[in-house]
Amino acid sequence: MATVTLSSSLFSTQKPRTLSFSYGVSSDKLNHTSFSGNFKFGSMKQSRRMRLVPVCRAAASVVFRDLDADDFRHPLDKQNTLLLRAIPGLNDLGRALLGTVTEQIMLLENIGTSVLVSKNQLPELHQLMTEAAEILNLEAPDLYVRQSPVPNAYTLAISGKKPFVVVHTSLVELLTRKELQAVLAHELGHLKCDHGVWLTFANILTLGAYTIPGIGGMIAQSLEEQLFRWLRAAELTCDRAALLVSQDPKVVISVLMKLAGGCPSLADQLNVDAFLEQARSYDKASSSPVGWYIRNAQTRQLSHPLLVLRAREIDAWSRSQDYASLLKRAMKMNTVHTF
Repeated sequence: MATVTLSSSLFSTQKPRTLSFSYGVSSDKLNHTSFSGNFKFGSMKQSRRMRLVPVCRAAASVVFRDLDADDFRHPLDKQNTLLLRAIPGLNDLGRALLGTVTEQIMLLENIGTSVLVSKNQLPELHQLMTEAAEILNLEAPDLYVRQSPVPNAYTLAISGKKPFVVVHTSLVELLTRKELQAVLAHELGHLKCDHGVWLTFANILTLGAYTIPGIGGMIAQSLEEQLFRWLRAAELTCDRAALLVSQDPKVVISVLMKLAGGCPSLADQLNVDAFLEQARSYDKASSSPVGWYIRNAQTRQLSHPLLVLRAREIDAWSRSQDYASLLKRAMKMNTVHTF
């Protein structure tokens, strides 16, 4: 298999970057300059900084011992992944352009600027990650915490080496523990579904197409639009992974709501039901022919679905027979964590 570097940034208001894809607020045109996206929120009170408490799980919490990625993959993700696989020469191009130097740069940069989470280092964060991985039937990657005022999280997976997730301190400050675990589960969803492989190859192919004289620009633009469609679908899949771990749609929707307009000082006033009603009002406002055109023009080159639409999607899936069937197949967790 090719040596692959993937960067999956969890939430981002900036453009997706070379060898990367974002998971948060929608971003627009590709910008091939660095590895991760970001977004800003207000600062957190000092008294709450990095204060972690164990997740309190209900006795009914379950794990998915035989979970396969296709069990929760969004239909649009399946469809667009097949389209990416059909691009001639994508794997060969990835093998040619990716190598150990890129791997080492990203790995050493992360090790040198972050804190590695373990049983002896930020153990409660370690618990959140290991529990989420257990629920999704996945080996837990390494988890790093990086000091940054920009709330963000992303995943890197390097062929032959253990993948790792990076979480910024400001994201920890913004979210509750259950919400933070949903974020980690979203990142695990990218690993479970091998999303980064296809994104990396597609980014490289898009970059290479720009160098072809004459028609290169048209080819690259077409690939960009296809890549954006896949990215938006992949995010819907990983929101489902977050729900499988949290097993409470309001937790996942709360994360999306806070990304849309939350801050620590207003957290106790936010209302998930009102946010879902806002999503329904968006659907109504965009249902006319003019609204439909504006909506498509607004989202065609975004790397993420709009946050209100992601909230509506996860709410709908939480009520679906597919989700109910997955829960019926699951097993109760061996350990129940309490405060």
